[in-house]
Amino acid sequence: MLEVQNLVVRYGGIEALHGISLRVEEGQIATLIGANGAGKTTCLRTISGLNRPAAGRIVLEGRDITHRSPHEIVGLGVIHVAEGRGVFADLTVRENLDLGAWRRKDRAGIARDRERVFELFPRLKERYHQSGGTLSGGEQQMLAIGRGLMADPRVLLLDEPSLGLAPVLVATIFEIIRTIHRSGATILLVEQNARMALRESDYAYVLETGRIVHAGPAAEVAQDPKVAEAYLGSG
Repeated sequence: MLEVQNLVVRYGGIEALHGISLRVEEGQIATLIGANGAGKTTCLRTISGLNRPAAGRIVLEGRDITHRSPHEIVGLGVIHVAEGRGVFADLTVRENLDLGAWRRKDRAGIARDRERVFELFPRLKERYHQSGGTLSGGEQQMLAIGRGLMADPRVLLLDEPSLGLAPVLVATIFEIIRTIHRSGATILLVEQNARMALRESDYAYVLETGRIVHAGPAAEVAQDPKVAEAYLGSG
């Protein structure tokens, strides 16, 4: 479904990604784990067109999208739920969700997906006319994911969906990710909670200082002693 080939990204004279390659198969959850500053967010931003690579290719279902603009990439079905949520504080929950569907013309499909979002996040239905800025952190994360789903994604890029949330809400967010996956979604997940990310994923990549140093089925990566020591702790 999605392939990154020898991707190099620079910020000025600093090389943030040193020729990384990864694949996400259709219907799969692949996770990218690593320390802060390893290049995980840079990778997602480059896939979604927000960063321009210095070298390498990004291929969606056999189509090179490396130099497409962000709105074109959205139109092809690659939807990025960015770190920090990016909720429009002065707009209502409804308006935030509607913005997720801004490229779509299929009213029946939009209505269907709105109801699907409310099934996943009943709290958003309760807050339907409330402004995004008045929501709790957990509710804003729900809204950010729901807005992404309103774009009818073929590939969903999730950047740190549990960041800053209480443990009970982290469990809720991962249950939602599990449900989205069961519906057939293809997901590339960046997540600081490596233990839960590996538990829910099919395949995993470990990124260190802009290089992929380990890759394999998530269950096997989780058993690797070096990965366990660096990212999973003793819990």
